[in-house]
Amino acid sequence: MNHTKLTTAAVAVLLTAAALTGCTASPTSPGPGNATASASTARAAGSTAGGASVVLPVTANPIVNTATAATLQITNAAVQDNVDPATKKAIGDRLEITLKNTGTQPLSGFEVYYEMHDVTSGTKEGYYQKLDGVTVAAGAEQTIYFDGETGPGHYPENKFSVYRSSTNQVDFAIQVSATGAKIATGTATKSVGTGEKSD
Repeated sequence: MNHTKLTTAAVAVLLTAAALTGCTASPTSPGPGNATASASTARAAGSTAGGASVVLPVTANPIVNTATAATLQITNAAVQDNVDPATKKAIGDRLEITLKNTGTQPLSGFEVYYEMHDVTSGTKEGYYQKLDGVTVAAGAEQTIYFDGETGPGHYPENKFSVYRSSTNQVDFAIQVSATGAKIATGTATKSVGTGEKSD
C-alpha cells in the first residue's frame, strides 16, 4: 500500500515538473523561426524594391534636403494611360516616375513624397518611401513604378488610396530627393474614373 502511494506521488511530482518547465520556457531568445518572422515583419513595413510591403499615408513630408545642385529632374510622371518606356506598350495605370541625372556623378539615396488630392471631395493623402536600390548614373534616366509588383524599379503602393478608390479627378504633387541634389518636383493627374484600368 505504501509502495503504491509513493509511486503515485512520484508520478505526480514528475508531471508537475514537466508542466512547469514547459510554461516557463523563455521566448526572449529568438530561434531561427522567430528571426524569420521578425524579418518578414520588417520587410512589410519598409519599401524595398521588388518586395511586398505595406504603404500607409503620412501626416507630413519627412524629406529634409537643402542641396542646391539641380542635377535631378523628373522628366515624366504619369498615373493613367501609362506606357512602358522600354517596350512603348501600354501598361496598367499606376504612379510612374522617370528620373534623369543631369550631373557628372551617380545619384543615390533616393526618397519620394507624393500627395494625392481629390479635387471634388478635397481629400488629401500623402505617401513617403525610401527608394532602396535606386542609383541613377550620370547622364542616365531611370523609371520607377509604384504598383506593388516585384523586380527592380517597382515599389509598393496603397491599393486603398484615394487614387485607387475615388472616381473623381485626383491630382498628384511629387517630390523626389537624392543625396547631393536639389529636390525634383513633378505633377500628374488621374481624370474622372478609377485609376485601375489597363489600357
